[in-house]
Amino acid sequence: MLQWIAWGLLPLAVPAAPTPTHNNQIVLRAQPSSSSDKQPLRKLHGRFLHITDLHPDPFYKVHSSTEETIACHRGNGPAGTYGAETSDCDSPFSLVNATLDWVSKNVLGDIDFVVWTGDSARHDSDEETPRHNKEILETNQQLADSFSATFSDKHGLTIPVVPTFGNNDIFPHNILMPGPNDVLRSYTDIWRNFIPEAQRHSFEFGGWFYVEVIPNKLAVFSLNTMYFFDRNAGIDDCVKTSEPGYKHFEWLRIQLQFMRDRGMKAILMGHVPPARTASKQLWDETCWQKYTLWLKQYRDVVVGSLYGHMNIDHFLLQDTKDLDLSLIEAAGSRLKEVREPIEDDMSINSGAEYLVDLRNMWSQLPKPVSAKDYAHVKGKTNKKGGKKHKKDKLGGQFAEHFQLSLVSPSIVPNYFPSIRIIEYNITGLEDAVTWVDHMRGSSVKSNLTVNDESQVEYSDEQDQEILELRDLSDGLVDAEGKKKKKKKKRPKKPSFTVPEPPSKSAGPGPAYSPQPLTLTGFTQYYANLTSINNDIAPSVSSDESDDNLGVERWNPGKHHGKKPKHDSPQPREFVFEVEYDTFSDKIYKLKDLTVRSFVELAHTIGQASAKSKAQARDTPDDGEEDESDEQTDDDSEDENESDDEHVTEEDVDDDEESADDDDEEDSEDGPHTTGGKGNKGKKGKKGKKNKKKARKVWLHFAKHAFVSTRTAEQLKGIDK
Repeated sequence: MLQWIAWGLLPLAVPAAPTPTHNNQIVLRAQPSSSSDKQPLRKLHGRFLHITDLHPDPFYKVHSSTEETIACHRGNGPAGTYGAETSDCDSPFSLVNATLDWVSKNVLGDIDFVVWTGDSARHDSDEETPRHNKEILETNQQLADSFSATFSDKHGLTIPVVPTFGNNDIFPHNILMPGPNDVLRSYTDIWRNFIPEAQRHSFEFGGWFYVEVIPNKLAVFSLNTMYFFDRNAGIDDCVKTSEPGYKHFEWLRIQLQFMRDRGMKAILMGHVPPARTASKQLWDETCWQKYTLWLKQYRDVVVGSLYGHMNIDHFLLQDTKDLDLSLIEAAGSRLKEVREPIEDDMSINSGAEYLVDLRNMWSQLPKPVSAKDYAHVKGKTNKKGGKKHKKDKLGGQFAEHFQLSLVSPSIVPNYFPSIRIIEYNITGLEDAVTWVDHMRGSSVKSNLTVNDESQVEYSDEQDQEILELRDLSDGLVDAEGKKKKKKKKRPKKPSFTVPEPPSKSAGPGPAYSPQPLTLTGFTQYYANLTSINNDIAPSVSSDESDDNLGVERWNPGKHHGKKPKHDSPQPREFVFEVEYDTFSDKIYKLKDLTVRSFVELAHTIGQASAKSKAQARDTPDDGEEDESDEQTDDDSEDENESDDEHVTEEDVDDDEESADDDDEEDSEDGPHTTGGKGNKGKKGKKGKKNKKKARKVWLHFAKHAFVSTRTAEQLKGIDK
């Protein structure tokens, strides 16, 4: 019986008056609809909050030591009132409370929902005060109550909160056994306000659920990435039918098809991102393969993917050319050990190495073709007379061969505490029924009704019918990730159900082309704890040797060895301020948060790498296919320009000035694209100028990755 699938299909229950439970939580119960002329309680604003990795520590002590094994629990040192920024200490509850208070006063009225991507308990950093399961659950309960209070009125939640748990929200950390189990049952109770009642059964089974944050329009899916996490010793892979990872993807396939059938869109969120470089990864490879395949097939449904865990601000691109069905067919053991796990808790040094690995991967991206150039060459013919447009490694002008994951920085002040407000397109949805109006008695009714639990009890035959969905012939891909070509023998059907692709008449989805629900941009806020804590006098030297990129494992922070200037804390008012936003950033120049925008940005960052082979890989501008593009030219690397050149303060400080000049040079179809005829004679000069521009974008990316806690001087070593 696959009851867990059926429960995921149930709609949100229509609530009634709130009822207090034994732990003072508010539970919404069903009631009849109210009259249709009732004034809406809220309107859509086209914004939502992403908050992640709070890591509250009930043992944090102000003015304690930041040394390893002490972890801001005792002794004397620079630990501030709201946290020990740039150290590996966890968050004091004062930081968590101040953050939610600031959100309540400054953004609550302007957001439509909250994405909360886990790690809501402290690390196990102090042997004298070890973690235990009771403390972890109590801390999560405390945070859940705080979130409920922040986003509620006297009748209950006014906007939906969608949580997930991280690798530190379970005991022992990283290890979550298949469900049902005590951990999942505990979180079913802790998150009763957040998980739709009809999905609590499936949550107990696997820790996954979704919320229709805009009823009948948009759902946020809470993925249980612990069942994909390479470090989870309690599970195996996403191939064996007995594994929770396999069942998770079957549930996700059914639900995304359900969204497609209803004309809805989906945002995917989780704790551990699908980070994967040439040598390291966070997910089991079979899970990464299925995730990439699922997103390829449901690219008309998925709006975007949001993650936390890594504490640094960055993004990831999944390339469907890396799809290899042979890994999903059996046990996936053929390449299982090729990549090493990425560090569970990144040091500053490993964080920098990881960013460089991403940049080196992006150096292999083909040069994006502008929309104008793509349209120009699309209908051209090749020398043999056959219809052929420019060799396309991106997947058309919308870069549909790629997928995007946005990874937000954390509240825990390994750098500066940070939150993100993401904006999305609500054109035509301005008067849509909001979640709270739907829950409290809107006249709009759900598309589905369930009168009795027996309606979701299926026979084995019915279960199989649900899993098969529709004909899958258009969705088959081979071991190289390419669509099967017609041959004399019909290709063997995969041993698992491949999700159905978009219909041939469907246009690009909201992750690829601007349309309603497309993510349009975000504003990144941070709290400058050095100023707010008001404990440490400004350093005379700008080169703080204790705050370099070479710190291994435990980081005691930039104030290590310093003494507070006050005997008792005298903090300033706690505030978040804008670090940057994608709408006006003169270096990133992102038009929106579509996949193509980030492929263009990644390509530019990649050109700062010594491994960049852009000139050798780029196809001719006249639209003809370059046969040599099939080969890898190892001699084409730029050996004359070293990427290890020194970075000066001037390199970063003049970014804003030069960005204005660069605006005039960018093509009208994309800020990071180049193309067209007449450039061949200028390649030498332009190549050097583009290299310098790429380095500026790269340093800008690195600066924001560490939430502006690193100066240009301290970023010197990031290339080495």
